[in-house]
Amino acid sequence: MPTGEHDHQKGQPGFAEAALFGLCPRCSSRTLFGGVARFAPRCRVCSLDFSKFDVGDGPAAFLILIVGSLVVGLAAWLQVSVSPPFWVHALLWIPLSSILVILGLRAAKAALVLAEYRNSSGEAGRRE
Repeated sequence: MPTGEHDHQKGQPGFAEAALFGLCPRCSSRTLFGGVARFAPRCRVCSLDFSKFDVGDGPAAFLILIVGSLVVGLAAWLQVSVSPPFWVHALLWIPLSSILVILGLRAAKAALVLAEYRNSSGEAGRRE
């Protein structure tokens, strides 16, 4: 990697850390998110502009499919095993699905931002 390309190379977090805690890919501060799953405009510590990273909707669609498969499998198993009333399913699976998708979305978006930063990638055709 050429000198000066990533001047904070030593402070870069690992993928697991960045995904779990929403760490800035440059300085490792917990500044990546400004909302539940919305990026902050920039890092408050090192001023890295997060708006140049575009992870798109891929993580959301992928996570919904994974979480949906898991929840449907668990709900079917519970129905066959115990045969609870419908309200038990609603009480269990709606909050669990929501929590898993939101936490997974944060983790996936943080990991993709870190990957984009480390690989100096950007949108095709964009010049900086």
